Amino acid sequence: MENSQTRTERQIAYWLLFVCISIFIMLVIGGATRLTHSGLSMMTWDPLMGWIPPLTDAQWLESFTHYKKIPEFYELNPNMDIAGYKGIFLLEYVHRVWGRLIGLFFLLPFLYFLFAGKIQKSLRPQLIAMFALGGLRGVLGWYMVSSGFDSQHVSQYRLTAHLMAAFAIFAYMFWVAVGLLYPRSEASLYDVKPLRHMVGWATLLITVAIAAGGFVAGLKAGFTYNTFPLMDGRFIPEGYGMISPFYLNFFENIAAVQFNHRILAELVLLFVVGLWFHAKKYELADRARLGFNLMLVMVIVQFALGVATLVMVVPLTLGVAHQGGSMLLFAAALFTLSSLRSPKV
Repeated sequence: MENSQTRTERQIAYWLLFVCISIFIMLVIGGATRLTHSGLSMMTWDPLMGWIPPLTDAQWLESFTHYKKIPEFYELNPNMDIAGYKGIFLLEYVHRVWGRLIGLFFLLPFLYFLFAGKIQKSLRPQLIAMFALGGLRGVLGWYMVSSGFDSQHVSQYRLTAHLMAAFAIFAYMFWVAVGLLYPRSEASLYDVKPLRHMVGWATLLITVAIAAGGFVAGLKAGFTYNTFPLMDGRFIPEGYGMISPFYLNFFENIAAVQFNHRILAELVLLFVVGLWFHAKKYELADRARLGFNLMLVMVIVQFALGVATLVMVVPLTLGVAHQGGSMLLFAAALFTLSSLRSPKV
């Protein structure tokens, strides 16, 4: 029978996992916002009054007038009417409101657990850090959006930073939650240190591939070279290193950015599949074996979604599914890595 401390730790873990699910939903909404060009429709950022959308015709007209002043409107959407504007505005509005709700999903239970004296002192700094990181990500989101006011698109650097901030917060919460649910004394029954290191490298490789995907999204690189496995008949696309200095090709060259993301995705697929077969040599606890199975399923699904998204020229449903799949694969890797932690001594 579990004691009160263990029961409280499980409650905190379930709360953090709920917030993780909320972040996943935020990621999916953000993908839809990006692919529908909705992100620049809200020209102001008001953390307090931003809960309230335009309510009158005059307010809608004023908001639309602000939108007409940026390049995205007069270069990409010059024929948009007020009805079309309302459509993209409401999607971005849902995106921002959901972000604020995530803050409440975290803050209110945190205050309850804190004032009820249920949070251990060692855990309090971690929870405070999570909340602070969430607030900083909100600021980073506006910093990203503001980069699109003088251009057709937001900065790919800021978009990728915004994306990776979401993954960092998700990873922090997920890791702490899983650690509370499965203490390290129960996490691993056998000496699997070499395997744990390999899963750590796999997790790092997945993270790099996700970051590369952020640059693909920021440069709209998925709308070009829509063939697979070759890029318009070539393994390395023409113009791969056309920008000088060379390192800028990794961040600003559409051909190079897409090629790099492809190669990283293929490496992740091969690494995880090979790792799954290698792990069969070990006598693992059930939770660790489940983690490897989840990684295998998700890497295959995610790779298939990526190819389908590319060759079908980024339809909304597949593009959003591919973005969401990246977080599910990332979570599977973290879960597996956690299951292989060394027991406390």
